[in-house]
Amino acid sequence: MMNTSAPPSAASAFDRLPAATGVVAGLLAASCCLLPIALIATGLAGAGIMMTMMRFEWVTLPLGVVGLGAAFALYGRSRRRCDAAGCRFVGRRLNQVALGLATILVAIALLLKIFPSWTSALLLRL
Repeated sequence: MMNTSAPPSAASAFDRLPAATGVVAGLLAASCCLLPIALIATGLAGAGIMMTMMRFEWVTLPLGVVGLGAAFALYGRSRRRCDAAGCRFVGRRLNQVALGLATILVAIALLLKIFPSWTSALLLRL
């Protein structure tokens, strides 16, 4: 009988799911605060985009936080699954880096929301 399963070193889409979920969550959370500030700093947009994006922060920030939690849950489940099966978790480093960056983005977005004076100070320096 022939084994048709993928070799243990082949990365599946499921192995990359925590990283992708974390990146999307980080981008969602950053879209209300960090993305407009970055666009203003690079000269690609004006203050109008900041006002427009801030209207949707009630949706983007909670989605970012929930998405980041889901990404960590998926990562933990994948690690436990591989530890129990004795397999090598493919994409471990990619997942850790993506989750770390997403966590930083979500944390900064939440801090800018909680402390609006920081946002105005950043915009004054630009």
